[in-house]
Amino acid sequence: MFLGVDGGGTKTAFALIDSAGRVLARHQESSAYHVEIGLDGLAAMLTSGCATLFAAAGVTASDVSYAFFGLPAYGEDRHVQQQLDALPRAVLGHGRYLCGNDMLCSWAGSLACADGISVIAGTGSMAYGEFAGRSARAGGWGELFSDEGSAHWIARAGLGLFSRMSDGRAPRGPLYPLMRERLALQDDLDLCQVVYGELKGERSRIAALSRMVSEAAAQGDRQAQAIIDAAAAELVALVDAVRGALGVADGQGVAVSYTGGLFGEDGPLHAPFATALAARGAAYRLGPPRLAPVLGAALYAARSAGTPLSAAALDCLAN
Repeated sequence: MFLGVDGGGTKTAFALIDSAGRVLARHQESSAYHVEIGLDGLAAMLTSGCATLFAAAGVTASDVSYAFFGLPAYGEDRHVQQQLDALPRAVLGHGRYLCGNDMLCSWAGSLACADGISVIAGTGSMAYGEFAGRSARAGGWGELFSDEGSAHWIARAGLGLFSRMSDGRAPRGPLYPLMRERLALQDDLDLCQVVYGELKGERSRIAALSRMVSEAAAQGDRQAQAIIDAAAAELVALVDAVRGALGVADGQGVAVSYTGGLFGEDGPLHAPFATALAARGAAYRLGPPRLAPVLGAALYAARSAGTPLSAAALDCLAN
């Protein structure tokens, strides 16, 4: 059986599958973003999540043939790399696992490990692709100066728009009263206390404010809608960058899929991203994700072990 762990900035998903593509158990825990929760917090969360998952499936860690742990910010700080790589051994009690960036879970799930590019837009953002044996990523440099098009990026832009609406640098649209009401602001400057005090500037909690931007856009706020459209354009730019890095020839169509909360059924980015990508012509073939990222993680574990699932097993897993 294969264990997949899809770590995220807000939540972490666990899944066990067998070689026939049957899902044996699934579970969900909190954030895996070690930059925010610390390595000890990450270790405790992984231990709890795996224990609950194994108990639900009626198995033990020794029954796991191979595992893949997709972790946010993995590979972006060499000083903690060795510690991150060692964490699953303490959880599983063996070395039949691989760690990698959580972008691999999204790619493996959305495209079922087939050639193409997956774009992620959740708390953070990035794009990753594989083509003809080559791999490349773009974006995902962190919330302070990257993660373009993500929920955190949208929220930050929305907060900036509110500040401009408040002091007269921008006309007041639906976002202004909506943010005052939802955050219970008695005075506009109380926003500083909310963001820096109550929310402590934490990545995932700031990202949650993006919902107000998309809601204001739905109410006809053109400035809020411009933020959403700009986010979609940033994500298309990530796809273009990965395509270029993969060396895909002009005229060659590439499969593209997506994951992340902003792409959900009622997600604010689904339609504008599709429109912006379609403007690229036949360069891309956009399709819905085949599998959830956590199942992609388990699928990637099977591939990493040298025992990829058969087409029939993939169909079973997808269904």
